[in-house]
Amino acid sequence: MKKINVVGLGPGNIDYITKIGIESIKKCEIAIGGVRQLEEISSLLLPTCEKYTLGKLSDLIEFINKNRDRKICIIVSGDTGFYSLLSFLRKNYSREELNVIPGISSYQYLFSRIGEVWQDYKLLSVHGREAEYVEIFSKERGIVLLTDNINTPYVIAKNIYEAGYRDVEIVVGERLSYPDEKITFINIEDYEKLNREFFINLMIVRKKS
Repeated sequence: MKKINVVGLGPGNIDYITKIGIESIKKCEIAIGGVRQLEEISSLLLPTCEKYTLGKLSDLIEFINKNRDRKICIIVSGDTGFYSLLSFLRKNYSREELNVIPGISSYQYLFSRIGEVWQDYKLLSVHGREAEYVEIFSKERGIVLLTDNINTPYVIAKNIYEAGYRDVEIVVGERLSYPDEKITFINIEDYEKLNREFFINLMIVRKKS
């Protein structure tokens, strides 16, 4: 029975997929991922490769189990070890059944773009989930958050400001690694400037002192 490959796409642009990840994608018979992920890797796939777009996770497991004799590659955003589908897959398959190929996470990429290190920051996600980020921020030098269209950079910055924090800098990275990438730096007092539409993004909230 073939192993199931789980490949981290990186921040988005296929130039940032690791070489071993690209080789795995090029050889696969079935590519599994979200709409955006499958679009990103389409140029790497064999003409005969079957595409499976993620939907209900129970249906995904049924599909995989029916195709275990084929070369399967599951594409996940960013790094496989940071809020990815891997945690769900591990509930259904042993480590021996999976071949995990990590990618560059969006937070790694953003910190590299601003020329700084991230080891002192708490990594969080409010993408489709809740987190007590204001309380966590009180105990940390800074936090890094994956956001969504409800917990937007504006909402997060506003909540932190209203909790009484000042002397704080916000960094928002949008469309990271793409040609239209945008990185915004603002002071917490100017959070109203973030009251706008955001594309795929990640934000850093950090204390200045």
